[in-house]
Amino acid sequence: MKVRRLLKTAFLFPCMSVVLGFPVSAVSETEIAVGVYHFPPVATVRDQGRADGLLGELLTELETNEQAISFRVVHTSPQRRYLDFEAGLYDVIFFQSLDWGWDSQPVTATRPVLADEEVYVALDKPGRDQRFFDNIADRNIVAISGYHYGFAGLSTDNAALQERFAIEFSHSHGRNLNLIKADRPSVAEVAIVSRSYLQMYMEQNPGDRDRFLVSDVADQRYLLHILARENGPISAESLEQMLLPLIESGRYQQMVDRYGLQLPPDLDRR
Repeated sequence: MKVRRLLKTAFLFPCMSVVLGFPVSAVSETEIAVGVYHFPPVATVRDQGRADGLLGELLTELETNEQAISFRVVHTSPQRRYLDFEAGLYDVIFFQSLDWGWDSQPVTATRPVLADEEVYVALDKPGRDQRFFDNIADRNIVAISGYHYGFAGLSTDNAALQERFAIEFSHSHGRNLNLIKADRPSVAEVAIVSRSYLQMYMEQNPGDRDRFLVSDVADQRYLLHILARENGPISAESLEQMLLPLIESGRYQQMVDRYGLQLPPDLDRR
């Protein structure tokens, strides 16, 4: 689909300014509804509809640089994100893989702007090594409801997954890691956690660094895009153009590094 650039409209009345003695120029502001769900450290949603994490910082930077744009956070969930998009509750969602069920939705995408991966985490016990993760489907797994996982073919159907695997769902990586630490193998032998979240967790809980066995092989590695509704208030192309100055200045790299995330290869090349 053809991607259209955002139109910024300014209404200037120089003659009236002269007559009335004050400037009456005005710029029409475009409000962009952004779908956000709990995806730390990429994004978290706080009270009063405020986004934190990398996304919160990025939205603030973009609003500062683009005076004609404002972002309104719409709290959704991993499972509900598609229904909320179809209902028209938001028009833009940041940091999504094109493999995560968006192929049937009327969206356009930027090039990849972020990269991360998910790994398997188990309790480090005597006799355990990387072979513990060889047959992950045979383990008792704890995962996040609505997230896509490589071992499960990216399915998000909880009922179907529970028929195929011994898997328990929650809404918190922290809870899942606590289940691993509790050493209850009948409930949780392996948690699936993003590399960036695990790094953040270890920085906040240095005493746990030696308690976990982390897989060398990732469950999945993903490249993340910004998605915009076709014919919506802003296009993916315009969002990418808004991000470009932060990429070229190195500011975006600094933000990404702070949250333990990675840039895709060649992002700085146009």
